[in-house]
Amino acid sequence: MDEELVETDVPSVGERLRAAREEKGLSLEDIAAQTRIPRRHLEAIEGADWDRLPAPTYTIGFARSYASVVGLDRADIADQLRGEMGGSRATPTAEVFEPADPARTMPKGLVIGAILAVIVLVLVMSWLSRRSLEQPDETAANTAAPAASATPPPAAAPPAAPAAQGPVVLTASDAVWLQVSEKGGATLFSGLLQPGQSYTVPATATAPVLKTGKPEALRVTVGTAVAPPVGPAATRISDVSLLPADLLRAGAAAAPAPAAPAPRPAGNRPAPRSTPPAPAAPQPAPPPSAPPPEPTNNAAAT
Repeated sequence: MDEELVETDVPSVGERLRAAREEKGLSLEDIAAQTRIPRRHLEAIEGADWDRLPAPTYTIGFARSYASVVGLDRADIADQLRGEMGGSRATPTAEVFEPADPARTMPKGLVIGAILAVIVLVLVMSWLSRRSLEQPDETAANTAAPAASATPPPAAAPPAAPAAQGPVVLTASDAVWLQVSEKGGATLFSGLLQPGQSYTVPATATAPVLKTGKPEALRVTVGTAVAPPVGPAATRISDVSLLPADLLRAGAAAAPAPAAPAPRPAGNRPAPRSTPPAPAAPQPAPPPSAPPPEPTNNAAAT
């Protein structure tokens, strides 16, 4: 009977843990914060309410952590708790173990940060993939650009000849008849020019044309420039443009070929080449003439 009273006086594990906690001035919230054990489990350990606790292995682990915080012997608390739990429930019931209270879970801010980091990583990988797909097109464009720049530029067209300046003057080197008129219109000049005489085409003429039968006897100038001949020698020409640009253009249009050559000026005409006469046909020799009569001696007759 005395032994039973002695054993009854021994405090339980829960009482020892609660007494040590109160001695240190700690609350169940303080113990839960330091051990990361749910408060309801701490209350169940202090009240020896084994049905509210998980399997004995986890319960003993909770008690050992609790004992470390309040300064009790971990091994002693574990042995005593093992004995108390062994006598109260021989067959442990299967329970779903809750490892920790919400305070032990990952902070909400950290979870949101991790989700944002994953989203940013996915966006970066997508951008890099799209850039790698577009890279061949950019490389081809960069390769085509130097090739295009290496192509020599087309040769520039030769500059056009400067427009003719100055009046159009017709100067006769020999007597020549000519007519200057507007193309299909009024006659500006018609007459004979003697050697050395000249005629200046009016600057107001819009489409002056020349008509003459002796173009080689005319020297045409445009300002200080001498124009090419207006036609072949000894050829009748008509409707030859006297515009400065047309006159200075090489190879002026000529009239049909002449029917017969015209005589050249006397001063410059070379001496005609004589043509040897054809040999005359042989004529028969004349018959011998009779000897002339002897002169009569008038004195002898006398």
